[in-house]
Amino acid sequence: MKLNVIVPLYNEEGNIDALFKSLSASLKSVKYTITFIDDGSTDNSYNILSAIYSKNKSIVRVIRFSRNFGKEAAMLAGLNVSKAQYTCIIDADLQQDPKYIMDMMKFLDENTDYDEVAMVNDYAKEKASQKFLKKTFYSIMEQTTGQKVQSGASDFRLMRSGVVDALLSIQEVNRFSKGLFSWVGFNTYYMSYSANKRFSGASKFNFRKQVSYAKEGLISFSTKPLKIATILGTLISSAAFLYFIVVLLQTLIYGKDIPGYASLMCVILFLGGIQLIVLGIIGEYIAKTYLEVKRRPIYITKEKLGFDDDIL
Repeated sequence: MKLNVIVPLYNEEGNIDALFKSLSASLKSVKYTITFIDDGSTDNSYNILSAIYSKNKSIVRVIRFSRNFGKEAAMLAGLNVSKAQYTCIIDADLQQDPKYIMDMMKFLDENTDYDEVAMVNDYAKEKASQKFLKKTFYSIMEQTTGQKVQSGASDFRLMRSGVVDALLSIQEVNRFSKGLFSWVGFNTYYMSYSANKRFSGASKFNFRKQVSYAKEGLISFSTKPLKIATILGTLISSAAFLYFIVVLLQTLIYGKDIPGYASLMCVILFLGGIQLIVLGIIGEYIAKTYLEVKRRPIYITKEKLGFDDDIL
């Protein structure tokens, strides 16, 4: 099989038919399969996927999760069953146009020294504030992790089978794919694209989830927050020691009586706040470790369609 397209989705009933038609039109010149990963949708998504499968059993496969496990788990499920020469990941909302898949495949066919093509959002249709926040995130990620993380690089990418194997060899439960794509290495070509407007429905990836995702990435790929806590503790302790010496000298030499209630309360509250922040950072790492050592499955499959047929 030349190509397997992985489509993670959650409550995308208004986009599935349009996406399938667009993929079919774009990929008609290549031998391909489409693997839909229903990440515990609560709308009519699975029924629509079942109908598409029943009419297109030679090219469609479906995996349904027992509940919502998140996009990272859905992508992993698709990678686990991909046996094609090339594997592509694409979102279900049609913001990522399937027409680019053939361009990515052509590039890899013609450039054997490259292992994958990653589509980079040019942010042309986004607000200035959104562009600033996203570019700041990628800059912080690169500085704190030491990994080259291309600004705007999306999960929309085409990979050779070797890259897929490398990603599957990573046994982490808490997966941050944007970092993993960089960490495994391989030569990556970055191709610019402009995201379309969402075909139907509203995005589930709101600002709160974006902030949480950014935090997960930093904690998963860097220990620098822990080092920052150590540095803060050292600086504050040094400053407190120096201030103690100043107060002692003022009292012994000049006989100054320093009431200092207000300043003392400010210092106590400030130090208490710093301690709680540091404990919070440590707690985040302990929580990640706790989840990792339990080794629970990253996802649980409820139903599968198309895996009894030898379509690869």
